[in-house]
Amino acid sequence: MDTVQSQDVVTFTGSAATGRKLKNHSQLLEESVPFTMEADSLNACVLGEDAVTGTAEFDLFIKEVRKEMTVKCGQKCTAIRRIIVPENLVEDVQIALGKQLSRTVIGDPKLKETRMGALINNDQRDTTINQIKKLTETANIVYGDLENVEVHGADAQKGSFMSPILLREDNPFKNTAVHEIEAFGPVSTIMPYNGIEEAIELAQMGKGSLVSSVVTGDDAFAKAYTVEAASHHGRILCLNAESAKQSTGHGSPLPLLVHGGPGRAGGGEEMGGLRGIKHYMQRCAVQGSPTTLTEVTGIYQPNSAYKEAEKHPFAYHYEDIKPGMSLQTHKRTLTDTDIQNFANLTWDHFYAHTDITSLDGSIFKKRTAHGYFIISAAAGLFVYPNKGPVSANYGLEDIRFLRPLYHNDTIYVRLTCKEKRERDVSGREHPSGIVKWYVEVFDAEPVDYENGKTDEEAQALVAVATILTMVEKKQTTFPEINERFMRSTFAKANSETKPLWGNMTMQHMVEHLEHGYRIASGEIQDFEVATPEKHLEKVAATLWNYEKMPRDFKMPLMKQDGSLEELQHEDLATAIAKLFEARNEYLDYFKRNPKSTTKNAVFGPLSKYEWSLLERKHVTHHLEQFGLL
Repeated sequence: MDTVQSQDVVTFTGSAATGRKLKNHSQLLEESVPFTMEADSLNACVLGEDAVTGTAEFDLFIKEVRKEMTVKCGQKCTAIRRIIVPENLVEDVQIALGKQLSRTVIGDPKLKETRMGALINNDQRDTTINQIKKLTETANIVYGDLENVEVHGADAQKGSFMSPILLREDNPFKNTAVHEIEAFGPVSTIMPYNGIEEAIELAQMGKGSLVSSVVTGDDAFAKAYTVEAASHHGRILCLNAESAKQSTGHGSPLPLLVHGGPGRAGGGEEMGGLRGIKHYMQRCAVQGSPTTLTEVTGIYQPNSAYKEAEKHPFAYHYEDIKPGMSLQTHKRTLTDTDIQNFANLTWDHFYAHTDITSLDGSIFKKRTAHGYFIISAAAGLFVYPNKGPVSANYGLEDIRFLRPLYHNDTIYVRLTCKEKRERDVSGREHPSGIVKWYVEVFDAEPVDYENGKTDEEAQALVAVATILTMVEKKQTTFPEINERFMRSTFAKANSETKPLWGNMTMQHMVEHLEHGYRIASGEIQDFEVATPEKHLEKVAATLWNYEKMPRDFKMPLMKQDGSLEELQHEDLATAIAKLFEARNEYLDYFKRNPKSTTKNAVFGPLSKYEWSLLERKHVTHHLEQFGLL
């Protein structure tokens, strides 16, 4: 700790007492080092007043508390320490929970019957027992025995075993030890409440915890508890019969949720998706003009200077698109017929679009274009019709209609790259990223009818939206494979050309490629696919990426002992001629059968396009093997 500096971050998980000592370390104070603590806490589980014996929620409550007491022998920061139940249900909960705990098999964790093992060591067991004794100065043990424990498949004297201990504190507002002392083991305390206000107050008396849960079928109760108790908890689980089907439980936060809590719980945060990373970064505010901020942040800011694209932005690959890159479109006039046709097409017959006799008293002065027609017309103006790097429309965000457009108004669009985001690609698609486009729709001849402004004063901008597209990345790993390229490359080789890896000769490599083309054309299909069916889709999807084939891969149809295949042709020149003959047959086959598939021993059935993907990987792999690229 003496070595940390102001640019460091300290993250601690452990007891609240140890965390407080570290947090006040002189070096951390001197250097103002950010300190994040995730400490133990007296987490509470509240049973709703509606969840009486016989309800699904009552059974869920008992199951959840029993699980949280016994999983990891109760030695976890999210375990339930305080069981807050309506005073008229205390006996029912005590009896039901005692029955469930009695069925918990304690013993050797290697045995499938075992449901709870030992504590981490004898010292921890002794510490836990001492904490229980402090609690029993006012609370009573209603289940379990501090001296004796029945163990399955193990020796109770040789392991740090202890019985689950269930306590009952009948006066939790007066006897506050239950809100202050944590027995870090299979220990929890039942306490009564009378009315939701008392339940909330008891939960808050823990002075901050990682998690609380409320089990109820009454959403009004769940809302009231959550809203009022949230200030004292890092996470609240609202559990009922509906959510239980997919719930991860009281002690298991989802990765995208914040994990941490205020007060005793340490005041820290972990996980929370991308938010969790921010605790380990210095955040800095930046001021400047929109144009400067666009350059600094890499995110286009409205009113920033446009960067006019030399060609349509949709014609660029992901790497070549820059924030601020922009295109102004040609114009389109929205006619009365356009508006009525859009209404008929979409069945959107809102009066402003279809009944001009009903406009009195509204904000509209004439037949009004649908907002979604404006966006659709805008797309018609900015979309690039040719096939190119933009592979799909990925979504639509932040649509705003700033003022109405009427029939015979003329619009144009400004399409500007707003932001780029990386994305993980899985399945049969090429590597791509997400590009967000800022779409501005302008009135080419603005007249602000609503506010009586002149053409010069009227606002030209009438709508904005953010369009998301998937844009393919450049493929620069492999050369374009065609006959001219292959002939010029093989012209560099001779029978003495040696491989950089493997034991193939030049002629063996050429005959191997020929064999691949004869498989592709369907001439050779008398083999089984070697890749297991459960892995086949994932393996086939690798053809779509831009990664090279591994050097040490063994083709299943080749000899697996490392020995070379028998040569089929008398010399290298003949082998090359046969290679091109086989390649032409492969191309001709798919020209005649463009929808056909033929199987490959590794990748399974492949289409014409997928064979072309394999060809460029396979040919490049072997040309590099012999130093020809």
